[in-house]
Amino acid sequence: MRVNIDPELTDRTSFYRLLTATVVPRPIAWVSTTSADGADNLAPHSFFTISSVTPPVVQFTSVGRKDSLRNVEETGEFVVNLAPERLFETINATSTDFPRGVSEFDACGVEREPSLRVKPPRVAQSPVALECELHSTLRIGDSTVVFGRVVHAAVDESVMVDGHPEMTLMRPLTRLGKNEWGTLGGIEEIARVPYQG
Repeated sequence: MRVNIDPELTDRTSFYRLLTATVVPRPIAWVSTTSADGADNLAPHSFFTISSVTPPVVQFTSVGRKDSLRNVEETGEFVVNLAPERLFETINATSTDFPRGVSEFDACGVEREPSLRVKPPRVAQSPVALECELHSTLRIGDSTVVFGRVVHAAVDESVMVDGHPEMTLMRPLTRLGKNEWGTLGGIEEIARVPYQG
């Protein structure tokens, strides 16, 4: 027997919790931005994926009008930093709703490093950073999807094996439901089956 849930008859928070407990695991875009007046911001966004390969475009969703969204709208730039397992508590701390203008880099003790192509800094301890220029935004209900064209990728040599980022060395975190986070766990490999017809 199934429990039937109508989103039209369910309050927003309850249905949000259902969605985030069902669409799992979700990769985390640890987004760094800089406001028009020069204040750096850093926040994790778990509605994140690839939108296009050519051109390379990634997307994250701001639920509500977060500082990340405001800064991207003002400057047209952001960086997606990979969220590694070893920085779990720091990443969570940067999700605190600090007042606008307070930098999570400073408040949470996150070391910056300069980006190559955009103004917002990268997270120095993140193994991968995707520097992005704003492609477009799409408003859907109470959320805004931000599309960013990747103009530069910076990968730490320590996570590269045979010229490719190695999952077991990057150890990415994911978000699950409630206050749950996921770590890498086991990895299985299987080749795609080509059609033989």
